[in-house]
Amino acid sequence: MVGNYPNPRWWDASWARHFRGDREPPDSMNREALEDVVAAIATDQENAGLDIIADGRVHGDNYADTAVYHYLRRMGYDLHGGHLGFPIYSRLHTGTIEREVKRCGAMMVEQARALKRATSKPTKVQYTGVQVLAQCTNDLYYKSSRDRALAIAKAMNEDILEVDALGVDFIQLDEFTWPYFYEDWAIEAFNTAVAGVKNARIVVHVCWGNWGGTPAYYPDDTGKPGEIYDLTKRREKAKAPDATRSIVPKAYEARIDVLNLENCGRRVDDMSGLDAFKEFPLPENVDFWAGVIDVKSTITETAAQVAERIEALLKVIPAHRLGVTTDCGLILLQRYIAQDKLHALAEGVKLVRERLGQAAAAE
Repeated sequence: MVGNYPNPRWWDASWARHFRGDREPPDSMNREALEDVVAAIATDQENAGLDIIADGRVHGDNYADTAVYHYLRRMGYDLHGGHLGFPIYSRLHTGTIEREVKRCGAMMVEQARALKRATSKPTKVQYTGVQVLAQCTNDLYYKSSRDRALAIAKAMNEDILEVDALGVDFIQLDEFTWPYFYEDWAIEAFNTAVAGVKNARIVVHVCWGNWGGTPAYYPDDTGKPGEIYDLTKRREKAKAPDATRSIVPKAYEARIDVLNLENCGRRVDDMSGLDAFKEFPLPENVDFWAGVIDVKSTITETAAQVAERIEALLKVIPAHRLGVTTDCGLILLQRYIAQDKLHALAEGVKLVRERLGQAAAAE
């Protein structure tokens, strides 16, 4: 799965609101609770039949905390500031930095330890991307956005190297503002964040807007900086990101082993973006993971539907270089729905693997 997952309700009721990411004594209730909640989420994934087990992003009780604010706290931000300028995130606030950005404590290290304890399967730990965090900063310290971004990247790198040393198999960064535009420092900052990783494969996840299922489109001049963006006043034909072509081939410049897109088009059943891979083939050292489960819908896919989407991908992406995921995080769904969607994902893969096995045997 991409990563964000609905927490067990007992965790959200108390523990999620107080977890900060720090090392706790071995007999601490906080540490025991963290290990238990990660184990519960790992069990859901294993029961569904997933091959790679993700941490679930338990460091908060809502999407904004897990995706943005946890990381800002761990880098010395004050959590006050105006509204974000992006239309789809305009009701979230910035964090303010008035001093040098530094790692003020572990971000994902304790979650990684708990995940390694919870499963013997390959593991994946997820971070919010550097460009995202740099763009949602109310910066009262740095002279340029590049300086700010590289400072964030260096602080994250300290944490990423600790997670890598624990033996996590995949480390993922979510750069969900890349579809709108790449800052001129975007690739440099991304590569700085993952510099020195020796063991894990690096995954970049990119999506085109999924906070509560809000469709993505480019900002226009109907919104003023610092204001809540009034969705009803945007221009009628506000342009949406051009799906895969807004990401490829620029993403290939990043130091990645896996490119994971929400999908190849604007919906899980829209494979129009596959044409981009015909024009700009994947580098030999990069695999492709595609979202084939719609997290914006409460309707659970059938295994046959998932298999059909995978078959379409296989017309362009070789089977040995293709992985499949949810198209984005499952956190906004009820947990029982998320469980069913993961099960559908694994069952759809099983159907395709059986077909591929039969075809190979026939040859």
